[in-house]
Amino acid sequence: MAIVTPLKTAAEQALVQQYADAKAELPGGPAVRKLREDAFAGFEAKGLPHRRLESWRYTDLRSLLREARPLADGVKVTDAVKARLASLKLDGLRLVLVDGVFAPELSMLDAIPEGLTVQSLADALVQPREDLARVLSGPSVGADDAGLALNTALMRDGVFVEVADGVALAQPVVIVSLASAEAERAAFHRSVVLAGKGAKATIVEVSEAAGPAAQQVNGAIVFETGDESDIQHVRMITRHQAASVEVQSLLVTVGAHAKFDSFALVCNAGTVRQQHFVRFAGEHTEIGLRGINLINKAQHSDVTLVVDHAVPHGTSRELYKTIAGGEATGVFQGKVVVRPHAQKTDGGMKSNALLLNEGAAMFNKPELEIFADDVVCGHGATVAQIDSEQLFYLMARGLPRAQAEALVLQAFAGEAAEFIGDEAIRELVMGEVEAWLKAREAAAEVSTV
Repeated sequence: MAIVTPLKTAAEQALVQQYADAKAELPGGPAVRKLREDAFAGFEAKGLPHRRLESWRYTDLRSLLREARPLADGVKVTDAVKARLASLKLDGLRLVLVDGVFAPELSMLDAIPEGLTVQSLADALVQPREDLARVLSGPSVGADDAGLALNTALMRDGVFVEVADGVALAQPVVIVSLASAEAERAAFHRSVVLAGKGAKATIVEVSEAAGPAAQQVNGAIVFETGDESDIQHVRMITRHQAASVEVQSLLVTVGAHAKFDSFALVCNAGTVRQQHFVRFAGEHTEIGLRGINLINKAQHSDVTLVVDHAVPHGTSRELYKTIAGGEATGVFQGKVVVRPHAQKTDGGMKSNALLLNEGAAMFNKPELEIFADDVVCGHGATVAQIDSEQLFYLMARGLPRAQAEALVLQAFAGEAAEFIGDEAIRELVMGEVEAWLKAREAAAEVSTV
């Protein structure tokens, strides 16, 4: 029988060579090296994700990555990086990655409160922790993803955060990931947050470019939270160049009687793929996944998630708002899995999109896989244009059309932002939304002159 060997693209060949050249110096003990080797073997067998894979059918990474950029391998603290850090309007304990590498000189390591431990992932990877490989792997529902496998193989650094039992952090932990942007580079980073029993914390991720060069970013963050914990996670992906390609994975395992909420904002970015792999590990737990995607021109935003109700009495909520203009493309693929013994599950998933013109597109694919009989689960997806009656109401009261549209769109997006628990962060997110809408309003005014 003939054996068909798929041809590798130039980018896939380059990635194979990059791993071969870098694996000897990538941090990690024997268990981590084995984890890397297994992950890369899986990637090498499958190649870059492409449209023939159901979970990647709307974001063809093989076509998008014609070339694999050189790996970023060190911190480059440029004037642009310093300027961007100085302009961030976000209070909290700041931990900084530059091109995927932890920068202690830019981080607030002297302000770490009692009960919180912070170190670079590179340092954590060489420690003899028996649970390290398991923690890094995250939920099993993400084990077969080729994009995540590539991150596992090539992750160089990140931050490793541990919140002790019963500790309630007064300020957010802010992980800032900046591209130095001196030249086109590829960054692979992974961060880990371990929260003990009864811990309470807010973790914020900021991903931005500090200069004009496009970047290839493959990042991941792993949460493992204990019983009775309350963790808020906010991600902001903004200010990237149009040719940038970014894949961000969220891996979450939540204990019993706990709460985990995640929110993500995407705006002024190129091509972004967010993938969430979330698992209930304890009963009577609530998990919420929400986000706002603001895309224009030829931008692309893909939100793909799998929520695994592996135990009874779990509640999950997903709500994503997408506003697409120009020739932008939005994607929502949500899957909620209810295992046979996960009775009393309560799940609700919703994706709402507004298309601002004929060239924009939205793909919705919500799924429920239910193997239990005592559950309450549902999903809904809508794609529409701005309500003409709402516009008429506002314009009849003297507002120009562009300003009226901005108000309607702000209210539409704000429904998802309402679930951000930290008021200052919620205001910052809505400030980014308002700035995006004002830029659109200004462009509309110019086009009518």
